[in-house]
Amino acid sequence: MSFYAQLQKYPASALHEQWDKVCTGDIDRALSVTQLTMQDFLCLLAPSISDNQLEILAHRAHQLTRQRFGRTIQLYAPLYLSNECHNGCKYCGFSADNHDLRRKTLSDAEILREAEHLHQLGFQHILLLTGEAPEVAGVDYIEHAVRLLRGKFSSLSIEVFPMDTADYQRLAKAGVDGLTIYQETYDQQLYPELHPYGGKSDFRYRLAGPDRGGAAGFRRIGIGALLGLGDYLSDAFYTGLHARYLMQKFWRSLVTVSFPRLRPATGGFAPSSVVSDRQLTQLICTLRLLVPDAGLVLSTRESAELRDNLLPLGITQMSAGSCTAPGGYEGSEAEAEQFAISDERTPAELSATLRERGYEAVWKDWDAAFVQP
Repeated sequence: MSFYAQLQKYPASALHEQWDKVCTGDIDRALSVTQLTMQDFLCLLAPSISDNQLEILAHRAHQLTRQRFGRTIQLYAPLYLSNECHNGCKYCGFSADNHDLRRKTLSDAEILREAEHLHQLGFQHILLLTGEAPEVAGVDYIEHAVRLLRGKFSSLSIEVFPMDTADYQRLAKAGVDGLTIYQETYDQQLYPELHPYGGKSDFRYRLAGPDRGGAAGFRRIGIGALLGLGDYLSDAFYTGLHARYLMQKFWRSLVTVSFPRLRPATGGFAPSSVVSDRQLTQLICTLRLLVPDAGLVLSTRESAELRDNLLPLGITQMSAGSCTAPGGYEGSEAEAEQFAISDERTPAELSATLRERGYEAVWKDWDAAFVQP
């Protein structure tokens, strides 16, 4: 069964009818089980959860994370290759509607200069990002960039436009081992309003992107919803449903879930709803219980204080010292950024904070040599 077929089994209206009926006893029962069902997951996402129940949930998430992952946090850095884009996404600083954005696609020399900057900071896990403009930053360009970088970093992931399985296989052969692709919102009615034109407007093709990445053999598959775009509760539920589906279907891959909340971006898009720190905490803890072995990722979109406080509750991966503009690490490119970051600590400062809190910053936990003959 495809994930789209699974999604159809849980209409948002029916989910909200259930949330309206969740009582204290339902939440207590869900907190007591060892392995969550989707119904348990729904109950633990309920807005009616009390402060005491949230504390119990957080304690369970902390214990489970410590058991499965120890006291380690993997650090990674994004490397933006291009902000050229033909999509009309209403909320994104790279949108084709943003005529004030200075467009840039990195040359070989610029890619290597940005990469050397990140390498000198200690990073071994790099996430490569582009917009969707195949004529300037398509599969050929990305493959070329990967071949330039694969000798410098132990792990390269991509967060780019959706591709067919054959193109994902091509990039995997070139040296990519991870794929991140956010659905943004799982609301099929809202989706076309937010993505009126461009390749990203195809809801179902994007939804099946992680499946094609899994079929291509990527070691890691990352998903997430952009929290605040649509109804928070239903997007939270569908994210958990998607993560469980992928973990069952592609059990050889590590599934990761990110929790991006809308941040200020060029264009001034206002979120339809504001996701509170309490809601974000509840979602992270509940997802840890639903998918105990998934990686949970928190980026520099969030403040330093919040990221520090969420450390014990399920997070296993963090970005550090991030720049969201092509060429931004080695130059002044703020006018080309996708969105503003909140946690502006350097990688060294974040690493020191982790040590102070009893955690180990992991710069490398994978090497392509592990799977090479």
